[in-house]
Amino acid sequence: MISLTRHKNKIFLVVFLLVIFILSELAFSNAFLTRDTIPVDFTNTSDEVSVIASNSTSVDSEKTIKIAISAIVSPEESLKYYQEMLDYISSKIDVKVKLIQRKTYQEVNDLLQQNKVDAAFICSRAYVEGNYHFGLELLTVPVVKEKTVYYSYIIVPKDSKVNSIKDLKGLTFAYTDPLSNSGKLSPDYLLVMNGENPNTFFRLTFYTYSHDKSIQAVSEKLVDGAAVDSLVWNYENATNPKLTSKTKIIYISPPYGIPPIVVPRNIDPILKIKLRNVLLEMHEDKDGQAILQHIFVDRFVEADDSIYDTIRMMTKVVINANR
Repeated sequence: MISLTRHKNKIFLVVFLLVIFILSELAFSNAFLTRDTIPVDFTNTSDEVSVIASNSTSVDSEKTIKIAISAIVSPEESLKYYQEMLDYISSKIDVKVKLIQRKTYQEVNDLLQQNKVDAAFICSRAYVEGNYHFGLELLTVPVVKEKTVYYSYIIVPKDSKVNSIKDLKGLTFAYTDPLSNSGKLSPDYLLVMNGENPNTFFRLTFYTYSHDKSIQAVSEKLVDGAAVDSLVWNYENATNPKLTSKTKIIYISPPYGIPPIVVPRNIDPILKIKLRNVLLEMHEDKDGQAILQHIFVDRFVEADDSIYDTIRMMTKVVINANR
């Protein structure tokens, strides 16, 4: 009899937790769907998500390149960020450009490893991982406010009593992506350096898969805190201050090498040169300069791989701490 009662209790607990999980997922989904969105379907496994064609009528329809964008921001925000830029690249090198989007950073890295895309805008840690595992190459990096660095912000609701990472112990926290530097590695490294275990420090963690969604989750008090890309928070603060005004920054990390534009190791060398030149010269062109201003980028430059050594070091520390 006692055994049967325990068995029923276990079943009840499992069902209860499952219901809570489903309700929490629905709550996040409904909250995020309140925004107007462009329907980019991440369940589509084909390479092409949307096509961005050159304004030039002389483009040879047989010539097409594919440029992937990691979900640093949500699909609809990605299109706002990159639509004009990819149109510009298309017109300058006289080819059609197919925009490829995937839900996770790893999926974009997989496309690069398999030579299914010609270039990509990715996160700094995704580059470090790709460079180590399959020779991913830097093409250019953006310069923002005359620097090629960015930061990880830890944010909480504006009226939260949380004022430091230690105050978040036992609370809920939003990461961005498993391969994110600012949205995963950096906060985990901070916890390790404070003698904490990232796997047990928070009561509940989950991935939003875009920094703007993490900001939204905090602003709407769906979570107690989140780690986000400073570039995205600053962009949202300038373009959507109603969102960021509901958050406060409680921690700013040391500077990290900025998210780069990369190419696979086996890219056509001529195409690589063309892409690099278009980006490097973009700020010298009137139309290019206007596009860069829209996304708060000064210009693109070449960079030394060593600017990502801090991320390599942090990765080793966090991996060793989890062993």
